[in-house]
Amino acid sequence: MKLKVVWRKLYDYVRYDLKEIAFPSSLPDPPHIKKRRKLTWEERFCGPSVWAAKLWVLKEASRLYAASWVRDIGPDLRPNDYKKDKQSADSPGEAKATDNKKEPSTLEDLAVAARGGMETLRPALQRVYMTRASAYRDALKSFIQGYQEGIQQVMEAKEDAKPKQQEDGSRKSM
Repeated sequence: MKLKVVWRKLYDYVRYDLKEIAFPSSLPDPPHIKKRRKLTWEERFCGPSVWAAKLWVLKEASRLYAASWVRDIGPDLRPNDYKKDKQSADSPGEAKATDNKKEPSTLEDLAVAARGGMETLRPALQRVYMTRASAYRDALKSFIQGYQEGIQQVMEAKEDAKPKQQEDGSRKSM
């Protein structure tokens, strides 16, 4: 009889107490919270609105991924840019633009230089940094010039105000 009681207590300890010690449960919800029922697997992954949204996202993501492998991105990813080009070329009264070769952008220049290795990449990066440095220097110069002009205007306004105050003061003392 004693063995049966010991076995049951040991079994209850392992089943309830040890489980709570190893994996403690969270605090119970307050009484005013209403629990929502658990969704079935079918409802969770195959619900009508969920299924349509997932299908649309998958379709759009695969389209963008496939379009990203093309070197010229084209109107698939940037339709607004291509609309502007077509409108400017088709507009009446304007001479059609001749096909002048454009200078490569900085990013394209760096991409070509990166393919060539470190020998070609270093001068390209130096050009980029020198361009940025000159832009910062020019911006700083124009800021300082504008700041000095502002200070001059304030000082002139103060100087113009001083004689008027002195004249007003001398009139009052008479």
